[in-house]
Amino acid sequence: MPAPTLRFQVDRSGIVRAARQAPSPNCDDRPPGTKISLLVVHNISLPPGRFDGDAIEQFFTNRLDPSAHPYFATIAGQRVSAHFLIRRDGRLIQFVPCERRAWHAGESRWRGRERCNDFSIGVELEGTDELPYEAAQYAMMVRLIRALRQRYPIADFAGHSDIAPGRKTDPGNAFDWARFRRLVAEGRS
Repeated sequence: MPAPTLRFQVDRSGIVRAARQAPSPNCDDRPPGTKISLLVVHNISLPPGRFDGDAIEQFFTNRLDPSAHPYFATIAGQRVSAHFLIRRDGRLIQFVPCERRAWHAGESRWRGRERCNDFSIGVELEGTDELPYEAAQYAMMVRLIRALRQRYPIADFAGHSDIAPGRKTDPGNAFDWARFRRLVAEGRS
């Protein structure tokens, strides 16, 4: 008998049970009374340009072996995370409950507000600034946003480059904002 399909919703603690859970210690409490109003789109590939393996998960859970690849030594010791990762094939992994503050934005500013980690949800797309993202990734992102908006007043979407200009470039020119916004507006993938 096939496994039951989990409902795609965000529970009170900010968990999406339909996502594979890989808890990251790189998070903390949001400031009291903070409303989650922003979704930040990022990209990541580890090593850069490679889209296989479990290095991203290891990185976000502080288990990345710095000797496994020369690039890994340059990021060893960083303590970062995101709420979600969407793999190239559309699989969804959750690292931090949405009710908690993931460490994804760093020094950042959006519409006059500093510290975007306080009021945002970070979604990493497995990818690079230059390579087009997959249809499955856009589809999963729209599905995720639909669920998130049932629980949180998310009004804005921004790239990491928008909230940290000059410091960050992701999700890059390869991310099709027009397509993304159209799909979100239509409520479909």
